[in-house]
Amino acid sequence: MKTYILFGPPGAGKGTHAGAIAEKYNLRHISTGALLREEIAAGSELGKQAKALIDAGELVPDAVVEGMIENAFDTVKGVDGFLLDGFPRNLQQAADLDAILAKRGEAVTAVVALMIPDEMIYTRIQGRALIEGRADDASDEVISNRIKTYHTQTEPLIEYYSKAGKYHEVECTRPTIEENRANVLALVDSIA
Repeated sequence: MKTYILFGPPGAGKGTHAGAIAEKYNLRHISTGALLREEIAAGSELGKQAKALIDAGELVPDAVVEGMIENAFDTVKGVDGFLLDGFPRNLQQAADLDAILAKRGEAVTAVVALMIPDEMIYTRIQGRALIEGRADDASDEVISNRIKTYHTQTEPLIEYYSKAGKYHEVECTRPTIEENRANVLALVDSIA
């Protein structure tokens, strides 16, 4: 099984391009947010734990999210691999993912990093918030905090996966989704 990580700052286009990548390479797209919603809707034991935490206004701990990912690895059939979106977000999660995959005799295949400059993050997130009616996502303060969190917690993964020879980056700054998608798929083609 192949395991790809879709990586990049907020607004880089991970959600926009994930479906096309998953479809072209017969991968199961695993978005941690969608996975949480699915487990809660299914009423699974992990879903019940997650719902109780979310209802209490707490973050779902790594162990619960990792359990859901491992469950997907165990139960999803008929695919050539997985495309992880939103995980890992920090070095500890990366180490945990390595351990989960090692138990299966597998490893991360590649990291597909969609990159945009910080200034573009504001434009994209504010535009998305308007389209989706997510006013809470549009304030400069919220966006600044998301960028800061990305730089401090998630960006160290670039060095982690670069040292392993698994990090591959593509600029997603073209004016249209189609142009960016062509560049993203060309990158995956070169490493698939």
